[in-house]
Order: sequence, then C-alpha cells, then structure tokens
Amino acid sequence: MRKIFVLGGTGFVGAHVCEKLVRQGWQVTVPTRRLHHAKRVQHLPQLTTQALDVHNEAALTQALAGHDAVVNLVAILHGNQAAFERVHVALPQKLARACQAAGVRQVVHISALGVNGATPDAAPSHYLRSKGRGEQALARAGLNLTILRPSVIFGAEDQFLNLFAKLQKVFPLMPLAGADAQFQPVWVEDVASAVVRALQLPAAKGAAPRIYEVCGTRVYTLRQLVQLAAQLSSAQGRTRPVLSLPMWLGRLQALLMECAPGQPLMSRDNLDSMAVANVATGTLPDLHRMGITATALVPVARGYLARHF
Repeated sequence: MRKIFVLGGTGFVGAHVCEKLVRQGWQVTVPTRRLHHAKRVQHLPQLTTQALDVHNEAALTQALAGHDAVVNLVAILHGNQAAFERVHVALPQKLARACQAAGVRQVVHISALGVNGATPDAAPSHYLRSKGRGEQALARAGLNLTILRPSVIFGAEDQFLNLFAKLQKVFPLMPLAGADAQFQPVWVEDVASAVVRALQLPAAKGAAPRIYEVCGTRVYTLRQLVQLAAQLSSAQGRTRPVLSLPMWLGRLQALLMECAPGQPLMSRDNLDSMAVANVATGTLPDLHRMGITATALVPVARGYLARHF
C-alpha cells in the first residue's frame, strides 16, 4: 500500500485529492497546523491527520519518513512579496531538502498556468514570479517531479464563480478591472484526477520534471465568467451590467480592496497576473495526455450555483 503525504490537503482542491487517493486504497497523511481545520477529510478511511507546521523543516523531514510520495497543494492568491516568497519559494525549498533527507523520491507539485519555470523573474506579478521560483527549487533537487499547472479552478466550494454570483445578488452594477483577461477554467475533480494520474506515472527518466497544463474545454474572458455566474445562479438567467474599468481605475479599486479588513476580493498583484493569458499554450502535454477528458464548465457550475443561490 502506497503512503502519500499531502500538503494542503485540508483545502478546496486538497479535499478532492484526498478523496480520490483513499479510493485508490492508498494511505494518506495530511499535515495541518490546527487539527480542527481538517474536518472535511478526517472522516476518510486510511487517512491520518497530523498536527504540524509544514514550514518547520526539521519537523517536516521527520513527518515525511516512511512515505512513498508527496503532493504539494499549498498556495496563496493574496499577500505581499514576503508572504509569496514564504509560501511559494521557501516552502518548496524546504520540501525538496526534506524529501532528500527522508528518502522520498516522488513529488507532485501544483503550480499555476502562466508560470515560466525557466525565467520566473520575467513574470509580471509577485504571484507568478514566486510560483516559478518554487518550480525551480523542486526541479533542481533531482526528484521524480511532476508539475501540474492548472487554470482557475471551479467547483461547488470555489471562491471564484460563487463569489461573482454572490456579488451580483447585492450590486446592481459590476465594475470590473481586467474584464478582457482570459481564463480556461478547469473542474476541481479533473485536477484531483490529474494528481492521482501523476502519482501513477513511472519514474521520469533524467532530471527534468514532467509538466502538464491542466485546463478546461473552453476559453472565457473574465467578463464572460462574471456574466455566466449570474446567469447560472438566477432562475430567470438574469445578469447585471458589467462596467469595464480602465486599468488605472482598476488598480485604484484594487488598492482600496487591499486596505479593507480580511482577504481582498481583488489585489493589484492579481491584476498584474491577469496580464498573462491564463490559457493553455499548446506547447506542453494536457489532461488528454494523462487520459482525462476535461469537463465543461456550464453543466457543473449550473448545478451548484443554482443550489447555492
């Protein structure tokens, strides 16, 4: 029986990954800083939760001992440069060293579409630059590494389409920066299936990692996704008018959101990331190459948005 260590296993994507792994009959360990955060997965058979600060390299190394593979799903969308460096760069560096010390050879790392692992510093945002440097840190460690680069991920618990639907229930007009930014949304279940397939791949030949672009069936603009969220969540299929903001005004709006308490709905760094089309390049293997047929957004999103709203 394979033993899989899943960092970020308590989150939106992580819970789906853990469910698929236990269905394969694998034994799963999910570290979490606070055990009550693992309520979504701790009921699963053959899954063990462990109180652990994954940023503590010594503790992480000790926890990895006896495992066959690691899945890293830990990521943030908002924060300053230091926060992105800590989560997206320093943690993969620590993970690489911990895997080497614990004798774990296989790693599946969830990155992001738009990342360039060869020249990460050329990216326009802290998010993309840090994600690229994190890929580099793992690639240099000589591991059996698979990198998955998903587009924006949708599903019943997402903070993307659900957020747009919720906002349009409140506001009569949707002011939107980056309205023409492109995305190729992928279903969370397809991402979880890709993780499982990656763990089933034979050891890669040589030191180069396998990289897959994990995308859905269709490209949408942000404006289209906002309108679609409204249509699918309304019994009458109604939408709110979308007011496309010029970039200078969008950045001002994002700055004000950053100053508000809690996680911002949009940050200036998010806008910088959207300067890169979040769609498949066609130069790397995709879900089809993994034997997975991508799921269309509309039928799935209609099901959960109609229930929620």
